[in-house]
Amino acid sequence: MLRFWGLAASLSVLALALPAGAAEKITLYTSQPNEDAQATVDAFKAKHPDVEVEWVREGTTKIMAKLQAEFTAGSPQPDVLLIADSVTMEGLKRDDRLMPFPEAKTEGFDKALIDKDHTYFSTKLITTGLVGNTQAGEAPRAWKDLLKPDMAARTTMPSPLTSGAALVHVATLAQNPDFGWAYWEALAKGGMTATGGNGAVMKSVAGGEKAYGMVVDYLPIREAAKGSPVGFQFPTEGVSAVTEPVAILKTAKNPEGAKLFVDFLLSEDGQRLAAKQGYLPARDGVAGPAGFPKREDIKLLPFDAAKALADETENKKRFSELFGG
Repeated sequence: MLRFWGLAASLSVLALALPAGAAEKITLYTSQPNEDAQATVDAFKAKHPDVEVEWVREGTTKIMAKLQAEFTAGSPQPDVLLIADSVTMEGLKRDDRLMPFPEAKTEGFDKALIDKDHTYFSTKLITTGLVGNTQAGEAPRAWKDLLKPDMAARTTMPSPLTSGAALVHVATLAQNPDFGWAYWEALAKGGMTATGGNGAVMKSVAGGEKAYGMVVDYLPIREAAKGSPVGFQFPTEGVSAVTEPVAILKTAKNPEGAKLFVDFLLSEDGQRLAAKQGYLPARDGVAGPAGFPKREDIKLLPFDAAKALADETENKKRFSELFGG
């Protein structure tokens, strides 16, 4: 009997040592590719074996449609969201759907990559820069190089009506006084095309249909390593970026377990996992994948996600009027 009570007391002490709710399940909605999502969950569980993770994977647009339907029904399911872009997170923040997490472990992160109210947190940098076919001659090294004669007509980009990264890129340059909408108007007048997603741009440039393109970094960097005739340039003026932010819903059933998941993604181990998956870590001091420059050597252009959310409908309309789609 004494042994029984001793064991019970030990288990009670252990339970008190764990964060409340941490030994329960969390539900994750993510737009990560399936392989990356599984690797992320596996790495988290290796650190926190007591926390079960149930995850649902779709593109950000489908994830948000599913979540909005759950909000309407009064039964949102996820504890944690890990989706493509901060503009979508700003919409959820505006609607008071996100839980502030001021004690999140954000050491090593630029303040510009963390929501000022600590409701969402960048986990990686997926930048948009310039890809060129290596057989097309000298590639552009700056965004404004595309304004040179005949350059725009040889260039393509993903449509912001299709690609979230492209929408962020358009908004980033539109917000910047060195570019503004005059830049996009000049590119449209010069004959640049915009259609489909980043994969379509990559295929077009690699196949020689177009000489140059605006595209997310990892596609040409990965394909160049495999022998594709492409090279990637981080433009000298700086790059836009989507940051695959993570957030906890206010309606989370297991907020303590969700906080463990967020802190894992922001930790050095979580950031090294992002690099292993082929993405540029958002945290300073963590080496990126082969082919990427050092994080501190990449210049990020200023971006106001709240303004981008407010301007989203108008930005899509203006871009569509210029480029069609």
